[in-house]
Amino acid sequence: MQIVGVAGADKVQAANLSPDGERLTVVAGLREFWADPEGWLARPSVGETLPAGQARLVPPVLPEAQMLCVGLNYLDHAAEGSYRDQELPEHPTLFARWTRSLTVGGAAIPVPATEDGLDWEGEIVAWVGRTLVDADPSEALDAVVGYSTFNDVTARRAQKLTSQWILGKNADRSGPLGPMVPAGEVGDLRDGLRVHTRVNGTTVQDASTSQMIHRVGETLAHISRTLTLHPGDLLATGTPSGVGYARTPPWLLRPGDVVEVEVERLGILRNTIVGAEHRRNSSLGDLLDEDAGVPAVFSRQE
Repeated sequence: MQIVGVAGADKVQAANLSPDGERLTVVAGLREFWADPEGWLARPSVGETLPAGQARLVPPVLPEAQMLCVGLNYLDHAAEGSYRDQELPEHPTLFARWTRSLTVGGAAIPVPATEDGLDWEGEIVAWVGRTLVDADPSEALDAVVGYSTFNDVTARRAQKLTSQWILGKNADRSGPLGPMVPAGEVGDLRDGLRVHTRVNGTTVQDASTSQMIHRVGETLAHISRTLTLHPGDLLATGTPSGVGYARTPPWLLRPGDVVEVEVERLGILRNTIVGAEHRRNSSLGDLLDEDAGVPAVFSRQE
């Protein structure tokens, strides 16, 4: 099963994308789905079926959803970045993404006018399926209802202006998110899933989730001791080494480049980079869907 969002004239629905990516079967309205995600995932998809190519796909994200992200969560990436000559911090480095920065596979990602290019960060998102308050790691991991391929595309110049990363991590349409695959079909990330990123066909990242420093259950439990997590919230689990800014010379994504993130059992996420003029000239792509809280017009998911 692969859950995506389908934007209609007045609402967003959760739908199951067929394995070949050609057909969609409506599961439930988006709010209805997140009211009982485990229940809906356990039922057969028997709703309306439509061609995927005729649908407006959006991430199946509620507008009030919280998206927390873990920075520097693979040993090799921490070594190539901020902790090259320092001890690793005891707690995960967390920052936030706004849901309106999210997009889908096939969508064009514009480079902000103040950036020389964008950087790739292939990773995995975990979706929370139950309310978590002061959870222990086992309870928190059990509450994960699914996983998605994710590319935490980053505006490095904006990110490095201050010690806070939020500006560089929230450029317009910079967070492509793949379909949600149920956790039972994915297994435990501690067993190791391959995360593989390519730029124009060249491999730039190739690692295993077994190399994560802070695990999903422990990180969600840590977060839940300060703020309540709700069904539909997201955790981006961090990227491995091989990002562009750490290379000599730096390598950034520029207009015309194609970036792909492939995660074992989760699929391939493919996006094209476009120029800054697309932020202003693509008015349809800048519209926000009232229900989803994310851009309403996208290419179909690859």
